[in-house]
Amino acid sequence: MDDYERNMHLRELPDTGPSSHTNTNHAESSWPAYNSNKADQDHPLALHNLPTATASHHEHAPAAGEPLTHDPDPNKTSSHLQNTRLRLGLHPTAPVIEEHDLAAHNDWWWPRIRLTLKEPFAEFFGVFIMVLFGDGAVAQVLLSHGSALQPAGAPGGAGFGDYQSISWGWGLGVMLGIYVAGDSGAYLNPAITLTNCLLRKLPWRRFPIYLLAQSLGGFCAAGVIYANYINGINAFEGGPHLRTVPPSKTATAGIFCTYPQADLTKASQFLSEFIASAILMFVIFALKDDSNRGQFSASGNWFPLALFFLIFGLGACFGWNTGYAINLARDLGPRVMSYAVGYGHEVWSAGGYYFWIPTFVPFLGCLFGGIVYDVFIYTGPSPINTPWFGLAELGRPRAAIAERVRLQLKEGLV
Repeated sequence: MDDYERNMHLRELPDTGPSSHTNTNHAESSWPAYNSNKADQDHPLALHNLPTATASHHEHAPAAGEPLTHDPDPNKTSSHLQNTRLRLGLHPTAPVIEEHDLAAHNDWWWPRIRLTLKEPFAEFFGVFIMVLFGDGAVAQVLLSHGSALQPAGAPGGAGFGDYQSISWGWGLGVMLGIYVAGDSGAYLNPAITLTNCLLRKLPWRRFPIYLLAQSLGGFCAAGVIYANYINGINAFEGGPHLRTVPPSKTATAGIFCTYPQADLTKASQFLSEFIASAILMFVIFALKDDSNRGQFSASGNWFPLALFFLIFGLGACFGWNTGYAINLARDLGPRVMSYAVGYGHEVWSAGGYYFWIPTFVPFLGCLFGGIVYDVFIYTGPSPINTPWFGLAELGRPRAAIAERVRLQLKEGLV
């Protein structure tokens, strides 16, 4: 999911001439040089560290170094939406191919709204699909094992699925959500979004609207699951007015969000989510790092399938303690929905007010996993690959922010 912004907005790479190591054109680094006195300060980065754009993503975005002040084409619908998109924190150029941008039907009111909010809509529905499959799997496994609903002819005898069915559901949900949210970068997770803002130059102005869209996607998907399984929930709980949370034996709140095992300490709760989130981000960075592909690659068209196996593995190996939330949008949004439909304040107080663990710890875990990858493996542009691992920038935040914005403008990211 990292580097998507460049993939979306760089139509072509500038020709800076061949380096001493290859005959391929290169683009200059977007992070400060390691040492201003080094003779190779201006040595360009290898081409494989910078992705190229495809016709399906921002066909008309400026090339690297091209200013964004060019006159917009008045015949294109997206040209009239640039100011609105900028105010929302999005790139002024909507991700739409030229044929669609010039089509007459895009001048209608709804297509204009759709073009204005194309990336937030993509994040919303990506998370929506992810949570539909994930929470749907939990609901089917849990409710089909209820004594009042024992299905005589269910596959496996005791119910429609077991714990690994839940791992399958979440893995498939993530994979399909990535396909749905292609135009936005398919981050689907505020912690992953934040880590890409810090380490992969995703503009900070994207974060608020992506966070909102992702959280709303999880909230709405949980509502759909509740409506779909309300009869089963009533039967499992023992009545239409009964709603309980773990560790109750008839609890169904765990369909929507995660709850810890009763014997876990706060330190164990924290560590469980931290480890799973760190693994998630570390492997995602590895999958998207074309400079580390060796004899194979799981990026590009293989990336969604690789994420399926990653999520399935996290569920199979790290799911028992806390339910491997690893994602605020998949936990907090559905938790709010469960509170709204009648599960009560226990959705917040259960597990010793456990809810803050899946809300905040994934941010720390993902950031840690991303930093570890950049420190030990990644050789491309990153704050980690600057003097003192980027810590020197903390002493001059205004200058660092101004430099970052300048480089993003130069590369057409904002």
